[in-house]
Amino acid sequence: MINDSKLEYGLHRQHWNMEQACLLCPTGFSANMAIMVAIGSLAPLLSAERSPNKDNKIAIFSDELNHASIVDGLKLVERYGWVECFVYKHCDTAHLDQLLTNCKMKRKVVVTDSLFSMDGDLAPILELVELRKKHGFLFVLDDAHGTFVWGENGGGVAEEFNCEDDVDICVGTLSKGAASLGGFIACSNNWKQFIQSRARSFIFSAAAPIPLAAATYASMVVARKEAWRRIEIRKRMQEFQTLTGIPVTSQILSVIIGSTEKTIKVSRALLDNGIYVVPIPGPPVVPLNTGRLRVTFTSTHTTEDIKKLVTILSDYIKFPNTKSQSSTLHAKL
Repeated sequence: MINDSKLEYGLHRQHWNMEQACLLCPTGFSANMAIMVAIGSLAPLLSAERSPNKDNKIAIFSDELNHASIVDGLKLVERYGWVECFVYKHCDTAHLDQLLTNCKMKRKVVVTDSLFSMDGDLAPILELVELRKKHGFLFVLDDAHGTFVWGENGGGVAEEFNCEDDVDICVGTLSKGAASLGGFIACSNNWKQFIQSRARSFIFSAAAPIPLAAATYASMVVARKEAWRRIEIRKRMQEFQTLTGIPVTSQILSVIIGSTEKTIKVSRALLDNGIYVVPIPGPPVVPLNTGRLRVTFTSTHTTEDIKKLVTILSDYIKFPNTKSQSSTLHAKL
């Protein structure tokens, strides 16, 4: 029988060494809320004051395109008066370095998505690791879109770049690569015990039912044993790039269309031809007139699938010349 304890053990093995721990949450959203609240709640404990002054608050630095669950978690703890938040320009480590240098607060945290879901670009992980060495901050990584897809064993983006030991807390979801439901927090044993006592989105939620836990565990086993799936994804990424001239950096490709109407029109054309591509038509998910199609490559897609996708998209989108690839990530009408 698969229970939550066995699944937690397997997930921390997926991401960390034997000394680390893991917590299961109902969703990835609740996992990010849990860790943000837990980190923020340290401030009044360490200052012995319910409303700590600025010197005793925790400074949290967040990428401007971080997931909504991180943003909402930060808004909550900021409202409590526990933290002061700093938003740095997307993937701009120079700007982050400047903010960290100018910040005189003693306790600092940096939180970022590992792979940004709306643009498909990777965070500059190795540069962030160097900043961690320089400034000594707590490094929190949301690996929702990296888990099971990146890394030799499917351990995620940190494993891909061989810097797992430089990430203090890793948060993820089980609804993406695992094709299941739930979220997790991989961390130290000390952090696990603290989150269990402070994170309300974890404390006041029900555990995953056994069938769901078993399905997730099976996905984890497949991810570790069947590395060919990750290889196939890379092949599909390369094929799309070769056919279109659009640089593809991850299994998520964001093709900018523009208006809401045009985005839905192209999405419908694909669906009529048997291809479902998630349309992101506009606010509140992305800014107005930046509607996009979020293409996701999987191990079950074939070369013929990619050719068919490109053929249909070519009726609506002018792709860059494949002989001189554009430095722009997205195609436009």
